[in-house]
Amino acid sequence: MIPPRTLLQSRGLRARKRLGQNFLTNPAIAEKIIAQAAVGPGDVVLEIGAGLGALTIPAARSALAVVAVDKDPRIFDLLRAELAARNLTNVELVEADFLKLDLKRHLPAGCGPLIVIGNLPYNISSQILVRLIQNRQRVRRAVVMLQKEMAERLLSAPGSRDYGRLSVMLQYCADLKNVIAVDATQFFPRPQVGSVVIEARFHRRPKVLADNEKLLFEVVKAAFGQRRKTLRNALRGSFLDLSAALIDRWLAAAAIDPRRRAETLDVAEFVTLSNWLHHHLAAGD
Repeated sequence: MIPPRTLLQSRGLRARKRLGQNFLTNPAIAEKIIAQAAVGPGDVVLEIGAGLGALTIPAARSALAVVAVDKDPRIFDLLRAELAARNLTNVELVEADFLKLDLKRHLPAGCGPLIVIGNLPYNISSQILVRLIQNRQRVRRAVVMLQKEMAERLLSAPGSRDYGRLSVMLQYCADLKNVIAVDATQFFPRPQVGSVVIEARFHRRPKVLADNEKLLFEVVKAAFGQRRKTLRNALRGSFLDLSAALIDRWLAAAAIDPRRRAETLDVAEFVTLSNWLHHHLAAGD
C-alpha cells in the first residue's frame, strides 16, 4: 500500500478538509474491515467514500463487484491507475454525493443485498446512516468507520447520556458490534480524534415490529427534541402537535411514567409508544 501522502504528492493534490478527507494509512486495518464484512466472491460491495482505495482494493480482490462512490473528482484518475496496476477490473467508480445517489442506476442487475463499507466523512456520517436505514432492504450488513464519539452514541444503551435518536433508529433495525478502535495516528492527514469501526447487521424483520415505522421515527425524534425535559413535556412541546390530554392518555396506555426522559426508554418501549399512537390515529378517537 503506497502511503496516502506519497500518492497525493505524486499528483500535486491535497486532502480537502471540507470533504472530511482523512485517508487510512494502515493496510492491516483495511484488511480487518474487509474480513469483518465477510466479503466473498458472490458479493456486491457498496463503498461510501472510496478515497485513495485503501478499502476499495482489498474489497475488489474478494468481491464479485465493487461500486465505489466518492464526491471528489480529483482522485479518480489516481484511483483508476491504482486499480489498473493491480489488474482489478470489477470496480465501478461513481463520482457522486452518496446522499443524492440513485443506487438503482449503479447496481449490477439482479444483485442481492449489498455489503456496505466505508470510512465515513465525519461531517455527514449521521446523514449517511439515516440513508442506509431508509434503504436497508438493499443492505445485508455495513462495516463502517466512524468518529469515536459517533460510534459510542450508536452503541450506547438506554440510560447513557450518549444514547439518542440515531441510537434508537439503528438499534431498531440492526444488531450492532464494536469491531476495532483506530487511533488518529493511522490517518493522513491526522484528525483530531480517533475512530471506531462498527458492524451493523440489518434485520430482515425488526425484533420488535413497529406498525408504522415512519411514525416510530417521528416519535423518537420528538422525544429527543428536548432531551433534558421529561418525556411528557418534550412530547407536548414537539412538532407532533398533540394535546396535553392525549399525551397523558398515550403515556398511561403504554405504561410509561411521564416523568421519565427519552434516553431511559429502550427500543421496545418506543415501539409500544408509536404503535399505540398509530392505532389511536387510525381509529380517529
